[in-house]
Amino acid sequence: MVSLASTKKTQEQYMSSDNISIQSPFKETAHLLDLEQLNRCHDYLHLTKHIQYFFMSDDELLQVNLSSLGHDYYTDIITFDYSDDDDMESNEILISWDRVKENAETYKQSLKTELHRVCFHGMLHLSGIKDKTEEEQNNMTKRENELLALYCST
Repeated sequence: MVSLASTKKTQEQYMSSDNISIQSPFKETAHLLDLEQLNRCHDYLHLTKHIQYFFMSDDELLQVNLSSLGHDYYTDIITFDYSDDDDMESNEILISWDRVKENAETYKQSLKTELHRVCFHGMLHLSGIKDKTEEEQNNMTKRENELLALYCST
């Protein structure tokens, strides 16, 4: 399987640490994301593999959704879990910056809160939390809110 990290070399890397790397053509993400808190969450969830976040447009993420998953709809996030693949150095989380901005407005959240929510959402998937059923979705939202309270409270 080809890693997105090897195909997205043109994006500027804004932030990086031992556990997290973030690549985004959207400069706002660098100002809004708290890399230290993402690292703390990574440790809290006992994740062992590095995470590479890629921010992109709705249309770019739609193309990945179509080509990789066969889904013909917009989404805010796609998580590629390579935890069991020793050939892959990082798990990959792809996020639509357009969806983050729209969801922040729709749910009356600050852009910073919604951005961290979606980042935590991807980490929760990597920790084994699912969100296919209504019960799973409710649990996911509860866990996101717990992480936001721990790592993004003001």
